[in-house]
Amino acid sequence: HQFTFVSSSIYLILDLSRGGGAQAWTYSYSTTPNRRWHEARKWCHQHLTNMVTIQTPEETDFINNLLPFNQKYYWIGIHKVDGVWTREGNNETVLEDVQNWAPKEPDNIVGQDCVEIYIKRDKDTAKWNNEKCQSKKGTVCYSASCTQDSCSAHADCVETVGNYTCQCHPGFHGPRCEEAKKCNPINSPPHGSLSCSDPHGSFSFGSRCMTTCDEGFLLNGTANAECTSLGMWSADIAHCSAKRCPALNSTTYGSLFCFDPHGEFSFGSQCTSTCEEGFLLNGTADTVCTSLGTWSADIPHCLAKRCPTLNSPPHGSFSCYDPHGEFNFGSRCTSTCEEGFLLNGTANTDCTSVGKWSRDVPRCLAKRCPTLNSPPHGSSSCSAPHGEFSFGSRCTSACEEGFVLSGTADTECTSVGTWSTDTPRCLAKKCPSLNSPAHGSSSCSDPHGEFSFGSRCTSTCEEGFVLNGTADTECTSLGTWSTETPHCLGKRKSHNLLIMYSTACVQLLLLSSFLLPASRLVT
Repeated sequence: HQFTFVSSSIYLILDLSRGGGAQAWTYSYSTTPNRRWHEARKWCHQHLTNMVTIQTPEETDFINNLLPFNQKYYWIGIHKVDGVWTREGNNETVLEDVQNWAPKEPDNIVGQDCVEIYIKRDKDTAKWNNEKCQSKKGTVCYSASCTQDSCSAHADCVETVGNYTCQCHPGFHGPRCEEAKKCNPINSPPHGSLSCSDPHGSFSFGSRCMTTCDEGFLLNGTANAECTSLGMWSADIAHCSAKRCPALNSTTYGSLFCFDPHGEFSFGSQCTSTCEEGFLLNGTADTVCTSLGTWSADIPHCLAKRCPTLNSPPHGSFSCYDPHGEFNFGSRCTSTCEEGFLLNGTANTDCTSVGKWSRDVPRCLAKRCPTLNSPPHGSSSCSAPHGEFSFGSRCTSACEEGFVLSGTADTECTSVGTWSTDTPRCLAKKCPSLNSPAHGSSSCSDPHGEFSFGSRCTSTCEEGFVLNGTADTECTSLGTWSTETPHCLGKRKSHNLLIMYSTACVQLLLLSSFLLPASRLVT
């Protein structure tokens, strides 16, 4: 130890060797004059560095041994600031476990905010006492071992007895606290990128890394991570997950096929819709999950293929079962005919998967009645709205002149395919019965029945009688004889009568040969 006396001051130097290098604290004290606490601090600043603050028990012992006894004792660089005992110079709080108070000290007397040390006192030597700062006491100063270059900017230089220690700031280590703590290296996540700011080196304390995701991907976790003073990241590195689009369901009567490179219904998924047989796609078949998490197109609908519109057959109708819409795939239509008509073809037809009907719509044909023939000596006239002798046909029979209708003139072809009445007959009109003249006879031809229209009768007289009237008569279309029946008169014996009789006989013979080829004797 070296003591130097300058004016009324004593300088002492404590040299301690450590770690191969020499460090020293230089102490000074002054008791002439004794000074108030603030004056003592000012004097220390002018001559050396700071007031002694007694940082360790070793320093306490060292100071107590070296300083001479002073009746007023000595100030140390500790005073009360805002009610807290604080070291002068660095404004550090004096922790309770290093405070070295004398018994029953410090007291709470107002104004006793500065600390003295009892150097070489018989009682409570080297202990502390709080005193009024205006009291005058000895001054103790020191110059520290710490210099501007002792530690790096990331440390606090802490004085020790005859030496110093670099107290590293959080996140730094090394002899001078010049090295930042390292965190584990990190890489960019798949489908993302990593950008870092490294104030103290790559992936070192203070490094800040931000994760961003590629378009179409979402950050899963914390975007920012910082390398802490413990050499650990403040958060796990985030992952990039593909954005999800709303789940898709296949359309009715269709199927959905998807390619999912980054997960089901996620960004980049491509889905294609197809329809079942008999259905057509209404919309866009393909849709893609975009980077916005939305589908590029809506799911299309599957609409049943449509068959051509069906029309009811004439005189018929149809009823349809349409599970997928009128006249669409799967529709089945059944045709029926009105009363009096028959189905010509297959009743059922189906709309097929190719949009065509399986069969043509059948026709409704009118039922046919038996062929109707005109009655003998008559004729028939018919109206046939649905074909000759078919349902709805109406026929009217009429007779030739001289004939009368026997039966109903009108008949109709009914819905069951039969005529409503039998075909009538045409009967020849009857003339009154014809009697032979007295003393004569009649012979008749009857093409249509005895004494009927067309009958021709010829009267003749017995020998000795002469016909008085017309020998021939005919049954007319009116049902009357064309002439009255003649009479037979007895002959007269005269020449003229004989001639007349002879002439009449010749005429009668000639007429009979032409008009009465078939004769019948009427008696």
